[in-house]
Amino acid sequence: MDKDIIVVNKPPSIPVHPCGRYRHNTVVFILAKEFNLRNLRTIHRLDRLTSGLLLFGRTPNKARQLEQQIRNRQVQKEYVCRVEGNFPDFSCSGVVECKEPIAVVSYKIGVCKVSPTGKDCQTTFEKISQVGNWSIILCKPLTGRMHQIRVHLQFLGYPIANDPLYNHTVFGCLKGRGGDIGGKSDEELINDLIHVHNAENWLGIDTDSDLPVVNSVEGANSSNGESAIFNPNIPVSNSNDLDAANLDSSKLQTTNKKPVAVSSQTGLEVPDQYFDPNKMTTHPHCNECKINYRDPTPKELSMYLHAWKYKGPGWEYETDLPDWASPNWTEST
Repeated sequence: MDKDIIVVNKPPSIPVHPCGRYRHNTVVFILAKEFNLRNLRTIHRLDRLTSGLLLFGRTPNKARQLEQQIRNRQVQKEYVCRVEGNFPDFSCSGVVECKEPIAVVSYKIGVCKVSPTGKDCQTTFEKISQVGNWSIILCKPLTGRMHQIRVHLQFLGYPIANDPLYNHTVFGCLKGRGGDIGGKSDEELINDLIHVHNAENWLGIDTDSDLPVVNSVEGANSSNGESAIFNPNIPVSNSNDLDAANLDSSKLQTTNKKPVAVSSQTGLEVPDQYFDPNKMTTHPHCNECKINYRDPTPKELSMYLHAWKYKGPGWEYETDLPDWASPNWTEST
């Protein structure tokens, strides 16, 4: 973090900003409440289940500058993912390119598909390693369409292994491979997705973005008694050598690898980080209050897609790779 920008290493499961049934448990709200970082400008978004780099502008000028760089395709983005199957090498370079246009089927529930009437789209894929029946893939989206990486991998027939939306038979027996969604119309697809969501009660219909939760480490305190957050194992690099920091769900690190307290980063008092049950309100005639959502399992709170590197004119940020991107990683039961 510096005076112009904040870089977050977002964990999965939390939206970037309020949407659907999410409000307080969003990255924007958590940064405001727990770090006193208010009036942040969202520069780009990540899906709720996606982890990785997330940039916020602290000033309107910086936000506009970075937005323009992204819009003009001056920013190189690299993602990693774990997909089903043995991802092929179609060329001598090992790079697979997908240029299928993508159309939004429904903004309301957040679903897209490959369609000749969609917007131009381009993603390159390169296999990093093979682990059993899974492949670790490096993804470089050259455009920025909604769910671009996920939809292109679905089209190629190698969906992200635990993608709850695009790796689902609701798209037909081929799960959308080659654009085959079982002959369904858009309306039929939307109705089936809503039916699946109501039945499973955890699909991700609250889409629009996704980002990290930022909580303090229990028992980590600085010398002045303020809550300190520090993890020496997750570096963030910045070619400008600005005072960049990596905010994670329980981690904060500066480039000099010294613990930094919340107030020294924000220049404000230590924020309120405690849940007050007295602020919870219910009403006997509120239909929302009567709904009992099923708690998701840990596996349903993440997806094997991670924003790894962002590089623009004169700046660069990078996170460590997630555990699931290691060839030696095994999925817990």
